[in-house]
Amino acid sequence: MGDVDRSPPIRLMIVDDSPVARSVLARMLGVYRDFEVVHLAGTAHEALDALATIAIDIVLLDVEMPGRTGLDALPEILERGQGARVLVVSSACDEGAEAAVRALALGAADTLPKPGTGRFAGRFSEELAERLRRIGPAVRPGHPVASVRLRPASDGRLACLALGASTGGLHAVTGILKALPAMIGAPILVTQHLPPVFMPFFARQIESACGRTTRVAEEGLALQAEEVVLAPGHAHLALEQQGGRVVVRLDRTPMPSGCVPSVDVMFAAAGEMFGRGALGVVLSGMGRDGLEGARKLVERSGTIFAQDRATSAVWGMPRAVAEAGLASAVLPPSDLARRITNRIEGGTWK
Repeated sequence: MGDVDRSPPIRLMIVDDSPVARSVLARMLGVYRDFEVVHLAGTAHEALDALATIAIDIVLLDVEMPGRTGLDALPEILERGQGARVLVVSSACDEGAEAAVRALALGAADTLPKPGTGRFAGRFSEELAERLRRIGPAVRPGHPVASVRLRPASDGRLACLALGASTGGLHAVTGILKALPAMIGAPILVTQHLPPVFMPFFARQIESACGRTTRVAEEGLALQAEEVVLAPGHAHLALEQQGGRVVVRLDRTPMPSGCVPSVDVMFAAAGEMFGRGALGVVLSGMGRDGLEGARKLVERSGTIFAQDRATSAVWGMPRAVAEAGLASAVLPPSDLARRITNRIEGGTWK
């Protein structure tokens, strides 16, 4: 018997104002032994009431509902869910990339567009199951986590902050950036696994939430202190020295991880350009992208932080870095922001 059969099923709540959608989604998921649909809700208020008494691993949440919308309720659902994740399943995430980015920024682990009329079956069912398995069961507060070996953090002036994230990481990225001091004295690089069409929306989301000038990386763009530079969806964010400036170089080399953009490339570049002054942060995401780049950054005397398991929608990327002994801190994003702030405020070259 396989591991799926031995593990408790992932407990699901479906929140959608359409009785047909609720019924179809429940029937789709009912054929999989590793899922259990334990509650159906027609409104956000019903979902919130149910979360007070029912333990849920993943909430499948529609966006467009009468009364309180899914996006309006999303932060409170996460708060009441005691570790439950949210997968937004909505037609608003199909053509309206902005709705998907907003959902991710509010804390959704992932988004999936509903298929059109007459296509609510077939490959969609497989894709839905795959997304849910990727998110996995909730990690409840107080859940024991194996200890990891931490390495000493570098001290001295922060010269570059690099944030890498994938599934569920967008919320953590914006959370850290919002919590930082207005002046950090260094450029900020971000590699978030998103399709190219999402990047302009993501840039606007960061700029609006954090008040920092945010640009999607272009070839030859010079890094500026206080500005955020996002890896584009079609290339890796690499760097090179041009005179007294560090500028962006877009790299399209295929990476072993298959990720485009790749956190590995950004971390390696930050370590090469800024050495001891480079600080990389690995946030929620599936897979191991960032591991080899983190290793190269640490070899250049830089520092790596990682998001903890309890607050990660998917503890894949941070786990790989933490278990390799490359991280100097494994903490929730709010605590990582405090550690970065301490480095900024106390950082002088020694």
